[in-house]
Amino acid sequence: MTMMSPKQIVISVFFFMFMLTASGLLAATPDNLARTPPMGWNSWNNFACNVSDKVVREQADALVSTGMRDAGYLYVVIDDCWQKGRDANGNIQPNEKFPDMKALADYVHSKGLKFGIYSSPGPKTCAGFEGSYKHEEQDVRTYVSWGVDYLKYDWCSATEIYPRSAMPEIYKQMGDLLRESGRPIVYSLCQYGWDGVWRWGASTGGNLWRTTGDIEPNFASIVRIGLGQDGLGRFAGPGHWNDPDMLEVGNGNLTPDENRFHMSLWVLLSAPLIAGNNLTAMKPATLEILTNREVIALDQDPLGQQAQRIHQEGPLTVWVKQLADGSKAVGIFNQGNTPLTATVPFAEIGVANKVKIRDLWEKKDLGEFTDQFTTQVPKHGVFLIKVADSR
Repeated sequence: MTMMSPKQIVISVFFFMFMLTASGLLAATPDNLARTPPMGWNSWNNFACNVSDKVVREQADALVSTGMRDAGYLYVVIDDCWQKGRDANGNIQPNEKFPDMKALADYVHSKGLKFGIYSSPGPKTCAGFEGSYKHEEQDVRTYVSWGVDYLKYDWCSATEIYPRSAMPEIYKQMGDLLRESGRPIVYSLCQYGWDGVWRWGASTGGNLWRTTGDIEPNFASIVRIGLGQDGLGRFAGPGHWNDPDMLEVGNGNLTPDENRFHMSLWVLLSAPLIAGNNLTAMKPATLEILTNREVIALDQDPLGQQAQRIHQEGPLTVWVKQLADGSKAVGIFNQGNTPLTATVPFAEIGVANKVKIRDLWEKKDLGEFTDQFTTQVPKHGVFLIKVADSR
């Protein structure tokens, strides 16, 4: 075997690093963060501007007492409405509902959880509170002093300051500051999927980026957003994820089947699992959906491959996700208003003619099947299975 010269080794390493950078993969994994989609809780969907120190502590306590922390939900993120303004030195100050942000972060950390915050590259947040415009570096220093582990950065009033074409540059500015801060902080880009953010989000240092507008706690919103993610899988992977917005499981008037539809689609999409319900008042059925370990395992699979839609028949749609152990997760979704029978040929999902199937919501093995699988899917429901070669 011919040995490479030192010069050839240097050239090869340079070329390898160049290709990683050009693909966005090198920039996408600062400090080895978010190797699987982040999981946690965010205040906005349920509390909006009614968030407070007390609310956040109660939700952190509930993450522990309900078992959600042990199921993987680690980030406690305060969304909009926490800011008051700036002191004489320009340092961001929390409002009266958050008397000591460092003490709150310490409390969250004491529970074995991580602490998240929210800001905007514009002068104001979406709710009209103080943004980070012209104070970006100063705010990062403050976040580090508080012990922040996650930043959601929402475009909002930046529209009044910058052209949309400047988004990559502006988001990279904050991404660079976070990386240089010396503290590992997960970076969440929130700009509603504008300008094909999935193509450039990783190059800004983003660990996740919103691919869509805001989700709402109704079935139509979940269907529109979730099924609209097809084709984006090639832009996501360990360290950098497409984000179809936070979970509405347990919110609004969603039925149990609609909640399972929602959760199933998000885990197949390798989406961040950021709960948005009131954890102190959720029904047992909601908790069961949010903490199903076998379902969560699909989202947290180390391969990090997003599912693809492989079949559509009217209101029935089939999504397939390749898993690291060689098996596949299959979701059969029914958007229709009546139960429907669905048949999935194994050749269509790319598995052997004879396979073992496990029902992940019921947590039971269904046995071995040959050539195809047939089941009934409830209205607004899903049949979520793991398919493995039976040999």
